[in-house]
Amino acid sequence: MSTRATSIWGWGYADKFPDIATRRALGEQVSAMLGGPALAPREPTPLEALRLPHPRVAPPESLAALCSAEDADRAAHTYGKGYGDLVRGFHGDFSPAPDFVAHPRSEDEVRAVMDWCGDNRVALIPFGGGTSVVRGVEAAIGSGFQGAVSLDMRRMDRVLEVDPVSRAARIQAGATGPVLEAQLASHGLTLRHFPQSFEFSTLGGWIATRAGGHFATLYTHIDDLVQSTRMLTPRGVHETRRLPASGAGPSPDRLVLGSEGTLGVITEAWVRLQSRPLFRASASVHFTDFAAAVRAVRELSQSGLHPSNCRLLDAQESFVNGVADDGSHVLVLAFESADHPLQAWMERALALTASHGGECREGARYRAEEPGAQARASGAAESWRSAFIEAPYLQNVMVSLGVIADTFETACTWDRFDALHGAILEGMRAALERVCGGGLVSCRFTHVYPDGPAPYYTFIGPARPGGQLEQWMELKRAASEAISAHGGTITHHHAVGRLHRPWYDRERPEPFALALQAVKGALDPQGILNPGVLIGP
Repeated sequence: MSTRATSIWGWGYADKFPDIATRRALGEQVSAMLGGPALAPREPTPLEALRLPHPRVAPPESLAALCSAEDADRAAHTYGKGYGDLVRGFHGDFSPAPDFVAHPRSEDEVRAVMDWCGDNRVALIPFGGGTSVVRGVEAAIGSGFQGAVSLDMRRMDRVLEVDPVSRAARIQAGATGPVLEAQLASHGLTLRHFPQSFEFSTLGGWIATRAGGHFATLYTHIDDLVQSTRMLTPRGVHETRRLPASGAGPSPDRLVLGSEGTLGVITEAWVRLQSRPLFRASASVHFTDFAAAVRAVRELSQSGLHPSNCRLLDAQESFVNGVADDGSHVLVLAFESADHPLQAWMERALALTASHGGECREGARYRAEEPGAQARASGAAESWRSAFIEAPYLQNVMVSLGVIADTFETACTWDRFDALHGAILEGMRAALERVCGGGLVSCRFTHVYPDGPAPYYTFIGPARPGGQLEQWMELKRAASEAISAHGGTITHHHAVGRLHRPWYDRERPEPFALALQAVKGALDPQGILNPGVLIGP
């Protein structure tokens, strides 16, 4: 684990929160963009002034060595990193804090904590990197529990075994992206799953939330990279067989994927690896018409070319992320391979985009690297990558300025996209005007499939002092209702958590809800695991 301090209330490293002069300057830029009065930055509540409840339960002597009830540790495990979490943390409200935090180093210690919680009617909440944006790690457990424990898995972070013949590895669930990639590098292999939270989130968290990663097509979710899983439940070990594929009944791995810590604690998994890419091709394609750009992306997604990056940014997204300032919509396109040069793939992709009015102004860039060389993006791809990684830090600043700034994502079939997109833009603009007196909404595609895109929206608006949470939730409801009414999913890759539960309950078939409840009862009969996520108490 890194020794660099992370923020207790906000995203990422604490030393990346800008000083007040920098935030004041950013506030002036945001004010100009929103057309409102100047925004004055505020300071977050210091650690000594946080509102933390007194612990209701304490770990037994047998577990004390691996547990902590320190204020800083409890506060750091209270929330994820969604907008509502940041606002509450910024203002010092840590009322849902767990009573203590357990840091197991082995499955035996996970089992010991789980058994103690079951014996004492204490909720147990698995915790990876704490990057949930859907209230997935919060101890909002309702009545009927004596307390709550956060189970931080990050000390279980080793690559235990590598199978170079099958290109797979057995990895402990607490390994963060950089930690597991560093261990795989000596084998010349990579998992190549890079969500925005890559630096902080864990393999177990990716599996539990069905996280979306680096690839915009083909291998879009961690689902595609999981070979088998191992999960501890109050009823025993749920371990699946390593297989490339199977048609033997409903998949037991699918029970683990997306389970969000409510059925068991994922302790390790076998994952499919790849050789590190040596050949790369990248290009940015500009469009004057968004509808034409969407048609181009649809044709690309159905072409069988399988670009690794195929992210369409509308004009607002392109401007904010420093990709284009001329009002054009930009498709950031890339291919990569460990085996072969990519000119033919890129040339065909650019021919497809050109047939829809796309203009590749700077031409495609090609690069062949020596094994072990560090890859570097360039041009629009580099601008987009930098903005993508830094975006969560900007949200910290927005909270300190009293600005509502958040995102939501979905997926739909191509035939429904125009209606869905139009309804979301219309509904969110109206909601921003009603709730905030104005604001901005933008769109990009994060992933695309032959049968539909995954659009991802950003909305920004000024907040009333003290009214941020209520205003934000009203905007979130408007977005979720538009998605639900027009055939989208409530989440493409951010999970359900507690935030999306009302719309998830509508989306899933009722017989499936009954089956899921039955599985919960079978694996966790006392209902101690992450209560309120996916399933009612």
